[in-house]
Amino acid sequence: QLQASGGGLVQAGGSLRLSCAASGVSGRTFSTYAMGWFRQAPGKERELVAAINRSGGSKFYADSVKGRFTISKDNAKNTMYLEMNSLNPEDSAVYYCAAKGNSILSDVVLTAQRYSYWGQGTQVTVSS
Repeated sequence: QLQASGGGLVQAGGSLRLSCAASGVSGRTFSTYAMGWFRQAPGKERELVAAINRSGGSKFYADSVKGRFTISKDNAKNTMYLEMNSLNPEDSAVYYCAAKGNSILSDVVLTAQRYSYWGQGTQVTVSS
């Protein structure tokens, strides 16, 4: 089970740190997870924000967040993070974390259909 947290209301230019904690799985299992953050704003399609491979050594960022967001994964804590800086109103959305188990080391998963597990979402609202 994935639990996303850390969302909230922030002013433009501010920062937030999202967490995605996996419960009910061993650390060994979590270490096989390739993971990602998606977001969905009202009236818009869900989009990939960032993705990371099982070890945390390979990452992908959408162009819209590159240089502002940082994805990371702590296999010792069964947790993935998304550090978000220089937020703007266009970043407002519900943010979802996702995981794909038994991934290979090189796997950075870019398509939602390939993810097996999803968190419940956390709301991020950026005011202008």
